Amino acid sequence: MFHHSAKLQYPVKVDKPNPEFAMLLQQAIGGVEGEIRVAMQYFFQAMGTRGDDRIRDLLMSTATEELAHVEMLGHAVALNLEGAPVSYQEATAKDPVMNAILGGANPRHLLSSGLSAMPVNANGVPFDMSHIYATGNVAADMLANVTAEASGRVLASRLYNWTDDHGMKDFLSFLIARDTYHQQQWLAVIEELGGLGAHLPVPNSTPEDHEATQHSYYYLNTLLDKEAPKGRWGEGPSFDGRSQFSVRNQPAPEGQEPTLGMAKEKSGAQKEQIDPSK
Repeated sequence: MFHHSAKLQYPVKVDKPNPEFAMLLQQAIGGVEGEIRVAMQYFFQAMGTRGDDRIRDLLMSTATEELAHVEMLGHAVALNLEGAPVSYQEATAKDPVMNAILGGANPRHLLSSGLSAMPVNANGVPFDMSHIYATGNVAADMLANVTAEASGRVLASRLYNWTDDHGMKDFLSFLIARDTYHQQQWLAVIEELGGLGAHLPVPNSTPEDHEATQHSYYYLNTLLDKEAPKGRWGEGPSFDGRSQFSVRNQPAPEGQEPTLGMAKEKSGAQKEQIDPSK
């Protein structure tokens, strides 16, 4: 069950409406880095969490907060669309706004939503849930969540740099701050459950005899004209404590040359591809 407050989580104000910026804000709503994505990701992760009920509660609470961010961003989009034209005559009479409409603002804000936000990205493409990662594995999900919050913070930082509007900068500074915390929140879950090393490799429940471990800890250098890049990934102990990292330079392929043989009769292949004895 969800509850809703009539008030926004944080104040959202626009000093000067900007239809073009409204289009850019849509990325923070319906883009792959956006708030719909993380809200649904945490929601479905919560519904599939087994073991520690604290993590389920943490995920559900954060999913609900992300819905509040969608609400704030939707209000920001609507505020930035105030004063936009609603007819061709009105548009042509206001050159600056018309220039914004023709210069990059999303016409669907007029044609489809009546000057309000939509569940789409900055290009007007609807969010289709294809970037919802909920595996049922707590370590995999937490690492995916850190990445989601990191990419969201990158986007919010770029939006902050894009606008000179004081109200929008203040609002975006709040989103940046929450992304800062949520990145560390998900890392804290991993630490709470024993630290990253204890969870690697993911899943750590896979029996070792199911893995060709002779191939588990080397960096494969496929660069023919350069030496392998040197770094922590090629030397020292592995993070799971099971082995040492190493480097293999241009190793000889171990597999066979792939061939599929003849095609089956009635498969739609050319007769030259089909075994005449069958």
